[in-house]
Amino acid sequence: MQVTETLSQGLKREFKVVLPATELEERLNSELSTLKDRVRINGFRPGKVPVGHLRKVYGRSVMADVLQNAVNEANRKIVEDNNLKLAHEPQIQFPESQEEVEKAMEAKGDLAFTVALEVLPVFELADLSDVTVKKPVADVTDAEITESLERMAKQNRSFEPKEGAAVDGDRVVVDFVGRIDGTEFEGGKGEDIRVELGSNTFIPGFEDQLLGLKAGDTKLVKVTFPVNYMAAHLAGKNAEFDVTVKEIEAPGELKIDDEMAKGFGMDSLDKLKDAIRDAIKRDFDAQSRRKVKKDLLDSLDAKYSFELPPTLVEQEFAAVWSQVVGDMKSNNRTFEDESTTEDEAKAEYRKIAERRVRLGLVLAQIGEKTDIKISDDEVTQALIERVRQYPGQERQVWEFYQKNPQALAEIRAPLFEEKVVDQILSQVKVDEETVSKDALFSDEDEDGEKAGKGE
Repeated sequence: MQVTETLSQGLKREFKVVLPATELEERLNSELSTLKDRVRINGFRPGKVPVGHLRKVYGRSVMADVLQNAVNEANRKIVEDNNLKLAHEPQIQFPESQEEVEKAMEAKGDLAFTVALEVLPVFELADLSDVTVKKPVADVTDAEITESLERMAKQNRSFEPKEGAAVDGDRVVVDFVGRIDGTEFEGGKGEDIRVELGSNTFIPGFEDQLLGLKAGDTKLVKVTFPVNYMAAHLAGKNAEFDVTVKEIEAPGELKIDDEMAKGFGMDSLDKLKDAIRDAIKRDFDAQSRRKVKKDLLDSLDAKYSFELPPTLVEQEFAAVWSQVVGDMKSNNRTFEDESTTEDEAKAEYRKIAERRVRLGLVLAQIGEKTDIKISDDEVTQALIERVRQYPGQERQVWEFYQKNPQALAEIRAPLFEEKVVDQILSQVKVDEETVSKDALFSDEDEDGEKAGKGE
């Protein structure tokens, strides 16, 4: 096997590999000799089948394996001899001439093919001694716990039939038939539907028009579906509903006590308050983590500038752009609605893709240098959490990940990234700043939160 480098430009490499006919013949005969002891052919004793006969029967399929093994061997040799770190799988190009390929398959001619590679960039890790990141933190207030308790109590309070007109907070039991341009539409009909006035769970304007109605009343309710309505065929459409009020229900007393707590599986109201405080704190801590990570990644991004593997960037951009287009389509939005053009949006999201690839490479090198590992137990625990998100399908989801290494790698990647971020945070100055809940959750910027595959 002869390997010659034919291109070294930036991160692109190309090599010409030549397998002489004599070597192809040797490899083929070696494989056939091994095969001789394993196959059974009528008329021949085991192990006594002539190699020539085997070649007639199995020669072509065996030669296909020989060539595949040779390609794999060439790839390994190129990577090892040149100490390369690949950005993606090598691209193999065989001769366009079918005659040349056929000769090689018969071991009557040399086979030359090209191996095209993209390698990872080589860069020095930056000094982070001057980096300071801000970590906003918020305390859980009694008011937030009270708000949560009231919300939970409202969701679980009882309603009783009442006389008189419906007011805000009442529940109205209705039948309705919806029409667009005079024609009933799918999903526009309902019976014994309970509408809690003021809950904002129905189409905007629907609940307001039920205020003041009594049992037995009818009303023509006119509304407009939101432009981002989940059913695309209804989004932005004007509709009319013939509504019949069957009953008015008034909410029962809002009770926040030990009995309510027991309904949520807690021994007492104090225990429920503690559980709520812990849950809110977890949310606050997660948001604080997102913000300090965003600040850290911004600082890292400012310190690095190196050539990026074009294929990695294209793959990342394709994933980002697909999500952007999908979101816009589901929300019935256009680029004009976003005060931009498709070309301008593509340019902006390509920058985001480049940032993600660049930071992904930086984090990978830091993780490698600091010998960060993800144990099988950690992956298993993360997989269990993922499986729990699919109740009733746990076995199928588990087997899917076990049988798909690429999918399992997507479980491992964020674990690795978070460990690397922790490692970097231990090296830089972190300034904690106590802020309000509103400040903690303001100015979300999802584009820069993640360095990896946009998770």
